[in-house]
Amino acid sequence: MALFKACCLTGVAARKPPALSFGQDRGKPGFRRSQMLHTVLTERFGIRFPILGAPMAGIAHGRLARAVTEGGGLGMVGVGSTDGVDLIGREAVVASDDDRLPFGVGLMAWALDRRPELLDAAIEARPDLVSVSFGSPAAYVGPLHDAGIVVASQAQELPTAIAAVEAGVDLIVAQGTEAGGHTGEVGTLPLLQRLLEALDVPVLAAGGIATPRGLAAVLAAGAAGAWVGTCLLACPEAACRAEARARVLADTEVDTVRTRVFDVAQRIPWPEGFVGRALRNRFTEAWDHREAELAGDVAATAQLSAAKERGDYDVAYVYAGQAVGLVENARPAAEVIRHLGEGVEAPPPRAPRPARVGRRSAVATDLSRRRMIRRGATDRSARRGLLVRLGREA
Repeated sequence: MALFKACCLTGVAARKPPALSFGQDRGKPGFRRSQMLHTVLTERFGIRFPILGAPMAGIAHGRLARAVTEGGGLGMVGVGSTDGVDLIGREAVVASDDDRLPFGVGLMAWALDRRPELLDAAIEARPDLVSVSFGSPAAYVGPLHDAGIVVASQAQELPTAIAAVEAGVDLIVAQGTEAGGHTGEVGTLPLLQRLLEALDVPVLAAGGIATPRGLAAVLAAGAAGAWVGTCLLACPEAACRAEARARVLADTEVDTVRTRVFDVAQRIPWPEGFVGRALRNRFTEAWDHREAELAGDVAATAQLSAAKERGDYDVAYVYAGQAVGLVENARPAAEVIRHLGEGVEAPPPRAPRPARVGRRSAVATDLSRRRMIRRGATDRSARRGLLVRLGREA
């Protein structure tokens, strides 16, 4: 947190930001929706919208990160547990457009514990932000701060967030269970409120945000920004196959499942407590709740690997959140980010009220007639006739 304040106040890559407090002005008279978009994130990183592209391993490479930044957010490069160190430098060049644009890198703490060279490669790439999540970031905050890099960490519950703040993390991401990929069990809004009440560092919201309404909701609650991933899965810049994009566009909010089967089948040692949310398919239906058996099934592992190679997502995995039902077309990532931010700046007009259909209710008719009498019918006989009819209907 100290580095985040120092970087902002000394003008490193940004102008002086407002105080690090969010939400106090949301309900005050005269507060404009567009003011919600001006947070410490937009100041620190020099971006138009407080929107960060989630560092989805295998999906968020340099091309997607650059497109997110060009759209007004901050793009991030995701680094998987088995990715080579050369991927970080290579994709950083693309993400930054040769040092023209800010960008971030997403790392997994449990992978860094096994492969510390990933941290060195990330620092060498000179990102503006590095997230260290899914495990303790404590050992990595110091080296990142020494390099002048802002540090974020995703948290799925309050104790995790408190430990990260005590380790010196500058930003906390409240990652709700609605999010795609590996996450926890608490919903975005309950978790966001819990962290905002308890922490004194900026908190971002992740999970279920895919429209201007979702962005406005978390900003109004007091979040410093949004961390979005699922809404970018169908973008042409995402590093996924056309078959995967087709599944994203076809599936709805009820078509995801939290499951460990893909990790178990691939022998990926994710720590306990982090379960992946993915699109439900034949593989999850076959193996959910049979993880112990799956761990020793060589044929199932081979089946999954072959399905990935041929793009068969009835077996292979697509990690996606519950906002997948809001992804209706494959748009460029910059357009998605602009739509989110500009939708908060200038919300669309309300839809017109539907025309009345059928007969008016007896109550509405009675009220209308009584109003005519109160306002005065000059024709005494007309008034008398109305009273007689009302009496009969009563």
